[in-house]
Amino acid sequence: MSDTIDPTAILDDVGPRFRAQAAELDDTDGFIGDNYEALRKRKVFSALVPAAYGGGGARHAEMCDFLRALAHHCPSTALALSMHQHLVSAAVANDRAGRPGRALLDKVAGGDVILVSTGANDWLESNGSTERVDGGYRVTAVKPFASGSPKGDVVVTSAAFDDPVAGPQALHFPVPLSAEGVSLLDDWRTMGMRATGSQTIRLNGVFVPEAAVALRRPRGRFHPAFAVILTVAMPLIMSAYTGVAEAAAAIARDRAKDKAADPVVPMLVGEMENLLATAQMARADMIRLANDFDFEPTADLASRVLVRKTICANHVIATAETALEVTGGGGFFRWVGLERLLRDAHGAQFHLLPEKRQQVFTGRVSLGLDPVEQPEAVERRPAA
Repeated sequence: MSDTIDPTAILDDVGPRFRAQAAELDDTDGFIGDNYEALRKRKVFSALVPAAYGGGGARHAEMCDFLRALAHHCPSTALALSMHQHLVSAAVANDRAGRPGRALLDKVAGGDVILVSTGANDWLESNGSTERVDGGYRVTAVKPFASGSPKGDVVVTSAAFDDPVAGPQALHFPVPLSAEGVSLLDDWRTMGMRATGSQTIRLNGVFVPEAAVALRRPRGRFHPAFAVILTVAMPLIMSAYTGVAEAAAAIARDRAKDKAADPVVPMLVGEMENLLATAQMARADMIRLANDFDFEPTADLASRVLVRKTICANHVIATAETALEVTGGGGFFRWVGLERLLRDAHGAQFHLLPEKRQQVFTGRVSLGLDPVEQPEAVERRPAA
């Protein structure tokens, strides 16, 4: 990644250990906390922070490749890490463009601070309630899908606020997970990606200083900040899932060698390779669009990224399912490892934006409309 961060050496060092415990963590609803500590020790969490700020100076594309390779060993570690890295990436992109971002980068570089994201479930509306108090706000909210939260230091989130002058807003801010009123609900019991520790976070009257609010925006409306987030986040997140698909295909290829005389098997393997290549190409084009943080955040760019995210997600899942078909009934045995990868792959569909919502978003952008229909537009629509 940089002169100080060697991804190949890191994966050679920790990858086999991560791989060895992945099945046990999945079986027991465990958490990849030890993996996080191993990566923190190797400065992976600050790798994307510019070297001038005390970080590793890695490029966005390099981190995407690292996450893809990491998923070959432990998909849950790769996915959880991608959530931290997308927050760092957004801060880097904003800082490069002269927008606020430096404070978060300094925090991460100062102690390899682990960031936790809750944004995907909030999207444009954001949930919770916010009360203005002396010096800031009191926030009460419930935020699910907070990957890596058991080892996290700071949660980067948002909450609804009814401003008496500006109207309904969403406030974006970081909160230390050690702050009074912050708790984890220990509710991550899922079909796949079980070891990510993506617990729900409860904020109960948590104080947020005025100075901590990094962004104020109208609730329910698309904001350029989301174009930044989507453009840098989707390549990172889908790199983890592409690694899952590659791992599933590798198992299928290995187990198909003894069945190559069956004329159907080569055809199925060929189908699997086409599906995998499509996922890989969609991922690669998302990385191209992110352009190592050099882009203009527009709704059109966000739409193009989201189209490729959908294509990648669908083909990751299809690759894993076809890998099972290639493997045959033997793939049902958990010791083979394929069924776990298949379950993990299905998580790809739930990240922003799920396919049908992406299609609405993209269709509206393509027609020159606001990316998301506004409530007042619905109210003005004549009755049928």
